[in-house]
Amino acid sequence: MKIKIDIDCTPAEARAFLGLPDVAPMQEALLAEMQKRMKDAVAGADLESMLKTWMPSGLQGLESMQKAFWAQTMGLNEDKD
Repeated sequence: MKIKIDIDCTPAEARAFLGLPDVAPMQEALLAEMQKRMKDAVAGADLESMLKTWMPSGLQGLESMQKAFWAQTMGLNEDKD
């Protein structure tokens, strides 16, 4: 024997029926706080110092990395011939 019940309700109605709390206001407040903190962090960030931290030798380091990549790539192609 099978019994099938279809309930047509919104998520808010289902939460209320099951006695679960409505967390939407809390989620909105947390999201607003996170957005504010992210904007403050980006506004106060010194992008030049971040770039120097990530790549200590700056653009010269990037150029040397590209040259090494191309040298390696060209070397691999020559070995296949």
